[in-house]
Amino acid sequence: MKKLLLEIQRDEAESLAIYTRLSKKEKLPKNKKILSRIAADEAGHYKMLKKITGRDIKARGWRVALYVFISRTLGLTFGLKLMELWEVDAQISYKKLHKKYPELEKILRDEEKHEKELIDMLSEAKLGYMWSVVLGLNDALVELTWALAGFTFAIQNSRSIALIGIITGISASFSMAASEFLSQRQEDGGETKQALISSAYTGFAYIGTVIFLIAPYLLISNPFHALACTLLIALTIIWLFNFYISVAKDYNFKKRFFEMACISLWVALISFCIWWFVKTFLGLEI
Repeated sequence: MKKLLLEIQRDEAESLAIYTRLSKKEKLPKNKKILSRIAADEAGHYKMLKKITGRDIKARGWRVALYVFISRTLGLTFGLKLMELWEVDAQISYKKLHKKYPELEKILRDEEKHEKELIDMLSEAKLGYMWSVVLGLNDALVELTWALAGFTFAIQNSRSIALIGIITGISASFSMAASEFLSQRQEDGGETKQALISSAYTGFAYIGTVIFLIAPYLLISNPFHALACTLLIALTIIWLFNFYISVAKDYNFKKRFFEMACISLWVALISFCIWWFVKTFLGLEI
């Protein structure tokens, strides 16, 4: 029990350090105020636990730096929702201990309140543009995966496939970015700045996905081995992106991952079959 108390105390010390650093860096007044208040609560929790254990516990610097870095680079929403997942274990520990230490009941109530406050407060532009990233990623995964599958069977030359894939991918990324710009201009009532940012997110997401999907064809001479690596990379991108969205938006990860993965793989398989049919029955060679 003593060991469990010390682990909880360390968690509170780390939460205090993370919220304090994030509150100092946060620019939005509303978010800054809530982060500061939660940091003050965490300080109170730490002092309460210190009275019970009689010890000072230092926060692990690497963990604090990691969560602050994640929150700053991938968005405050994502970083703090990850912290929520971390705090679930702490809440379970509090429930085990609060009968012997009634004062821990206040900490448990605060932790549950923190989650609600975090969900209510989190509204940031970066997450708002995630749907533009979804558009770029989804189109690149579906369109380029099936195209590469078809090219692999028809051409059977890794370098040539990579060249055609790069040309196709870059052209499609500009097309997608332009479409997103025009779409956002209509939705936002002609707001050029927001439309440009949205189109940039879409275009860069598309091009980044293209680079990863084509890389195996530049590194592997056997086109079928390269295709297998490309499909594995596509599944990895789908996994990472859906993990991000499921944490930030509280979506069902498994459902979204399998849905997106099945669509991409089925389209690739259909494309492969089309090229096989064209080459076998129509006698067309490239």
